Amino acid sequence: MSKKSEEKDPDVKPIATNRRASFDYELGTRYEAGLVLIGSEVKSLRVGSANLSDAWISLRGGEAFVEGLRIPVLTHAAFGHAESRPRKLLLHDREIVELQGEIDRKGMTVIATRIYFRKGRVKLEIAVAKGRRQGDKREAIKAKEAEREAKAAIDLARKGRYR
Repeated sequence: MSKKSEEKDPDVKPIATNRRASFDYELGTRYEAGLVLIGSEVKSLRVGSANLSDAWISLRGGEAFVEGLRIPVLTHAAFGHAESRPRKLLLHDREIVELQGEIDRKGMTVIATRIYFRKGRVKLEIAVAKGRRQGDKREAIKAKEAEREAKAAIDLARKGRYR
């Protein structure tokens, strides 16, 4: 889903994004998964707090779990929860089989890229990813800077200030 379609969709309320994911990994196929949560976790997410920086997906027993996802405990919640417990993902069986096939390939992993509300339900966007090496990260930074400079030059040219 592109950023423009996210902004236009009134049913999507973003909670958190993993901004390091696109820097540390080459992102491939993306999936949308539901999360099995308890009440205090949902309340904490409604406040707008979650940490996806260390979140990754594990597959075991034909089920998918997100691990390393940190949802802070609310101090005023009647029943607390463990901050970073494994949480079950709601995916179709065919999607789990596809993910397992991707993981079995060398060097591939599945990470969480963003978490959001869609029509009142908590959704987690996950992506199949391959880790980048240090040199690849430097190239990504150079490409971003070149794109930023080109965009700035185009904006100046449109305004008639650059000739």
